Amino acid sequence: MLATAALTASAAEQADVSWPQFRGPSGQGTSAATHVPINFGLDHGMKWQTPIQGKGWSSPVVADGRVWLTTGITTEATPEEREEKLAAVVTRDQKEVAGSVTLHAVCLDLETGAIVHDIQLATFEDPEPIHPLNSFASPTPVIDGEHVYCHFGSYGTWCLNAATGQIIWTKRLVIDHSVGPGGSPVVVGSLVLLVCDGIDTQFVAALNKQTGEEVWRTPRPPMRATNGEFQKAYSTPILIEVNGVEQAVVPGAQWIVAYAPATGIELWRIDHGNGFSISSTPIYTGTPDKVGLIIFTTGFGDRKLVAVRPDGHGDVTLSHLEWSNDRNVPAKPSPVSSGDRVYIIDDNGVLTCLRPSDATTVFRKRVAGNYSASPLLVGGHLYLSSQEGVVTVIKDADQYEEVSKTTLDSRLMASPAVVGSDLLFRSENSLMRFTTKN
Repeated sequence: MLATAALTASAAEQADVSWPQFRGPSGQGTSAATHVPINFGLDHGMKWQTPIQGKGWSSPVVADGRVWLTTGITTEATPEEREEKLAAVVTRDQKEVAGSVTLHAVCLDLETGAIVHDIQLATFEDPEPIHPLNSFASPTPVIDGEHVYCHFGSYGTWCLNAATGQIIWTKRLVIDHSVGPGGSPVVVGSLVLLVCDGIDTQFVAALNKQTGEEVWRTPRPPMRATNGEFQKAYSTPILIEVNGVEQAVVPGAQWIVAYAPATGIELWRIDHGNGFSISSTPIYTGTPDKVGLIIFTTGFGDRKLVAVRPDGHGDVTLSHLEWSNDRNVPAKPSPVSSGDRVYIIDDNGVLTCLRPSDATTVFRKRVAGNYSASPLLVGGHLYLSSQEGVVTVIKDADQYEEVSKTTLDSRLMASPAVVGSDLLFRSENSLMRFTTKN
C-alpha cells in the first residue's frame, strides 16, 4: 500500500490514509479499517459534501491528503446529430449521444472537501455514443507516488503531478468501446496497465509510467464469437502473487487470462464460456504463501460466477476451472470476500452469500434497488450502494442482518472508498465524506 504523508492535522491522526486505485489497495473492495460509520446520512455523520460538475462514475482515490476523481461535462446533441450518429445502429435505444464532452480531473482536499484542482484535460467535439448507464469518465484514476493517472478509455490517458496538477504526459490507445469506456488502470512497478477490449480489437498494454511510452502490447486470445459486440469487455486487472510469480489477471470475453506484468507474456488462460462485456473485477482468496482461487463474474450473455486456480501454464481450462454458479449472478457489480464468505449482489438487488471453496449457498436475500457499484466490505460490515441512491449496510455473517439504510442525494453508480476510519461516497451530484468523529 502507498505510504501516505498526511497534509492536515486530522489526516495526520490516521495512519496510511490511502485508497490509491479502484476498489482500494488490493483492488478487491476490502479494508482492515474499524469503527467506520454505520449509521450515517445527509443530516448526520457527514464531514463534508462537495458538488461535482458533469457526470462520471469513476470512484474517488486518495493519497497524501488529496482525493482525485474524473468527470465529463457534455453539451446536448441536436436531434439531427443524434439521428446522424444512430442511423445505422441497431441498438439505438440503448445509446446516449452528446454534442461534445470536456474531460476533467478534479482534486479535493481530504480534510475540508474544498476543490484544489479542476483540470480541463481535453474536449472532444464529436464523441461516440455511450450506454445511458455509462459515462465518459467511468474508469477510476490510480495514484502512485507523486503522480496520478487518469484514464478515459480510447479518449486518452493522462499522467498528472499529484501535488500541482501539472500534465506530465498523455497517450491515446484508440479502440471502439461501443458503449463508452469502463476498465480502470493499475500501476505495477514502472508500468501502467491498460485493458483495451473493444469491438474492433482486443489487447492488454503497458505504458511507462514516467513517459507514457508503450512498453508492451499483448493480443487477447482468439474467440468463437465473430460479432465484435460479443468480444468486448471492460474489466480492471487484479495483481496477485502465486508461487513467487507476479500475475496480472484480466477477465475478458470468453477468456480469463494471466499475464506477466513486466513483459506482457501470457502465463495461463481459461475458457469461461460465452460471457462478454465484463465490467467487474475478480477477487483472489489466496496469499503469497498459499494458492487460492480467482473468483469472477462473466458479464452478459453466459452469465456465471466462476472460480479458477491461478497456478497453471498455458490453456488450463480442463484442469484449473474449479466451479461455476449461474444463479443471481451480477453483470456489473464485482464480488467481495471476507475469507470464508463471498458476496455478490446482482443488478436487480438479489444478494447471495457463498462459500468460496465450493460455491455452497449460505443465504440469499433480495435488497431493494438496482445495482452497478461494487460492494465494500469494511469493519465487519457489507456496504451496498444502489442506483436509487440508497446505502444498505449488513453484517458480515452467515445470516442476513441489516443494520442500517440511508438515502443520499442522488444516484450511486461509483464504488465507495475508505479513508482511515471514514467513508467516501460519490453520487451523481457530489462527493461526500462520512465520519464517526464529531
